Amino acid sequence: MSKLAINTAQNVNLDYKLIGLGERMVAFLIDGIILLTYMTIMENLINLSQIFDADGWTRRGFLGLFYLPAFFYSLICHIAFGGRTIGKMIMKIKVVRLDGSPTQWYNLLVRWMLRLVDIWLFFSSIGVLSILLSEKKQRIGDSASGTVVISVKKKHKISSTILEDITDDYQPVFSNVTLLSDKDVRIVKEAFLISKKNSDYKTLNLLRKKISEILEVNSELYDIAFIDTVLKDYNYYTQNM
Repeated sequence: MSKLAINTAQNVNLDYKLIGLGERMVAFLIDGIILLTYMTIMENLINLSQIFDADGWTRRGFLGLFYLPAFFYSLICHIAFGGRTIGKMIMKIKVVRLDGSPTQWYNLLVRWMLRLVDIWLFFSSIGVLSILLSEKKQRIGDSASGTVVISVKKKHKISSTILEDITDDYQPVFSNVTLLSDKDVRIVKEAFLISKKNSDYKTLNLLRKKISEILEVNSELYDIAFIDTVLKDYNYYTQNM
């Protein structure tokens, strides 16, 4: 499983799952079905409506006009829905910039323009090969626009929340941990778990100093034990309030 390292405002690397060919193809097929349905409806309306009862060229002109939204479907959806089409929404994937921040219209415009090379030339072989061979699973449009496709599926685990496993007889150490907010604790836990996993002791020490400064406490506990205790204490007091 490929992952993308993203640097947050807290200077912590977060891992996001990069999406390869399979899920992107399913999303593309869903969007294709939506477009085909729309185009079929428009064609039938023009054929059935007396308003467009004119010569063949006029009917084809109106049909081309009504097909325009379908032509710009991908670009419009990606801009309107924050890097997603309806197919991507269903598959729970989205387009983001390489640093993990939301895409801008110009990223999406470049990406959309290069669909001509990635998807429509040589039966999509260029796009397929670039995704398969790219380290970050990027098609040419992604590489040119500085974007990647990631999963936005939520992992419902205790480690992804501010909750901590504490025993009934747990004895808290720091009584003023409630000076922290839920948002503070979520950031602390996120940074703590990733830094501990990556043996990033520098970040752990900076995190410990920041918490100590906010809570105005001094402790003999080592960094990992200190932060772990703060997280457990916060859960103890907020669950018993």
